[in-house]
Amino acid sequence: MKVLADTHVHTIASGHAYSTIDEILREASRKGVKMVAITDHTNGLPGGAHDFHFMNLRILPKEMYGVRTLIGAEVNIMDYKGRIDANLEVMEEVDFVIASLHPPCISLTEKEEVTSCIEKVMQNPLVSIIGHPGDARFPMDFERIARAAKETGTLLEVNNASLRRESFRVGVRENLIEMLHYCMQYQVQVVVASDAHISLDVGEFKESCELLEELNFPSELVINTDIEALLTFISKKRLK
Repeated sequence: MKVLADTHVHTIASGHAYSTIDEILREASRKGVKMVAITDHTNGLPGGAHDFHFMNLRILPKEMYGVRTLIGAEVNIMDYKGRIDANLEVMEEVDFVIASLHPPCISLTEKEEVTSCIEKVMQNPLVSIIGHPGDARFPMDFERIARAAKETGTLLEVNNASLRRESFRVGVRENLIEMLHYCMQYQVQVVVASDAHISLDVGEFKESCELLEELNFPSELVINTDIEALLTFISKKRLK
């Protein structure tokens, strides 16, 4: 399985990441990654980027060092009603949005409340991806999540950073196995992403790909093995 696009990459604008856009794209080019999405944190997370950062990303060339670029944002889910910290202008400006749960932004709660929240967020036509599901601190009913992803045209992320030994997220491997089984059952497409916070991690998908291979997960359900399919999938929901 060859993942061609890295859809979740942070720059120094995220406040707790350590590389510039130029450094990231140079590293992506060196590794043969064909597309990179710049998806900095929005400002609901401490240190996150100001709205002006996202509005000005239009100056980024569509290609650098032979790597195609996408402009994104990782927005924060701020409460269990599904409220997001980014304003509509920012979400419409970028090419796509990842919506994620981060403990500094939202309290921990029970499975039903988390699941219901994610279902609401997936109804937003500007949200293309649910970021790093699987963290046991935010328990989910993965059958419901997979079915909602299918119904709304939302991608579920297999987040490589979360699977690494040094990750601060807990229970991720076991939860992703459950999620991926339901994705196979309901034919739900997923996206594999590095969640890189330093250029060295761009295009690093080892743990994710090993898990997918272990489960015999169909490569055709991994959307970013085909760049045009990825772009079409994202644009289809945003046009609703």
